Amino acid sequence: MTSDPKPSFRAWLVVALLCVVGGLNYLDRNMITTMRTSIVAAVPMSDAQFGLLTSVFLWIYGLLSPFAGFLADRFSRSRVIIVSLFVWSAVTWLTAHATTFEGLLVARALMGISEACYIPAALALIADYHRGTTRSFATGVHLAGIMIGQGLGGVGGWIAERHAWQVPFAIFGGVGIAYSCVLLFALKDAPRESTATSPADSPAADSNVSFGAALRSLFGNGSFILALAFFGLLGVVGWGLVGWLPTYFQERFHLGQGEAGFSATGYLNAASFAGVLLGGFLADRFSKTNPRARILVPAVGLCIAAVGVLMLSVTTVLAVAIAGIVIYGVTRTFTDANMMPILCLIADPRYRATGYGVLNLLSCTIGGLGIYAGGALRDAKIDLGTMFLFVVVCLVVCATLLFALKPRTSLATHR
Repeated sequence: MTSDPKPSFRAWLVVALLCVVGGLNYLDRNMITTMRTSIVAAVPMSDAQFGLLTSVFLWIYGLLSPFAGFLADRFSRSRVIIVSLFVWSAVTWLTAHATTFEGLLVARALMGISEACYIPAALALIADYHRGTTRSFATGVHLAGIMIGQGLGGVGGWIAERHAWQVPFAIFGGVGIAYSCVLLFALKDAPRESTATSPADSPAADSNVSFGAALRSLFGNGSFILALAFFGLLGVVGWGLVGWLPTYFQERFHLGQGEAGFSATGYLNAASFAGVLLGGFLADRFSKTNPRARILVPAVGLCIAAVGVLMLSVTTVLAVAIAGIVIYGVTRTFTDANMMPILCLIADPRYRATGYGVLNLLSCTIGGLGIYAGGALRDAKIDLGTMFLFVVVCLVVCATLLFALKPRTSLATHR
């Protein structure tokens, strides 16, 4: 087991810089959902058309994720991030000038293309800088920044209500454009990790990387296939649980719509914020003595999360249900803080951003199936509590798939 390189000041500066980018990423994509009334009043459209504004973003975002990840593996990760931020911020600003539904739809499609390039590149860049016992925590800090941006999506609705729906898009688009200029000077690449074909001090852009070779390497790796199955199943049950939690709280505990919505999302989001930090910290802490810690910590976390969902599904006491969702929120997100670090253990370092893009594609394309399946089961008169018991089983299966992952021999000693 080699000694762990100590992260430099720049390594943590990169995390801080990317926290802001990640927050803008989710703020810009989500704030449209918080200003429906203002937008529909100005640009008449049906509910189906308004829903399509989000759907087209997700479809394009998911489909392009593997190619976006490849760009981050093939070229400079920092430049991919900066260009991505500049383009989606420009699109956000241009959205304020759309006057028809078709114009809004084109803007959302362009945002899906540009934002797809960010997450794989950002997580891979953090992994490049944090190679020792700070990798998972650094990833968790970045995800916490994303969650803050996600939570601030309501600011768009608040501004639109007091001014006009165009104002939030113009403000945050301008902020992103300005920040991309700052990153031109502040954000730099780290040397890529060594592989059998590339030296440790290879340049940020790797001319030996090809998309076909990346896919062959990833899909020829049994552990990556297990990780893909795990991530897909986790996406289905995760989206299904979150999508139906407000309805469950409203029906099981006879709460009003507002109170049920807060109980379902407020406690969960706060718990998830704590979970990505705790999961990263624990994985890094135990990786000092166990090279599989970044696999084992989220696997154990999913087992505990299953207990939380079990509590939620069988209780008739609101406080117990809230405790269950808090347990789930904290421990389920251990996986989020460790998914890229897990890829670093099981995949060729040259293709980790492409690998995360493939995982993102699967999560986006089938995640909605969990919500749809919940609706279909409700139509079949199956109680939500019973459906959540199925989630418990799926979480245990996900944990089992994680336990089965095996680090690459050359990486097991390097962590």
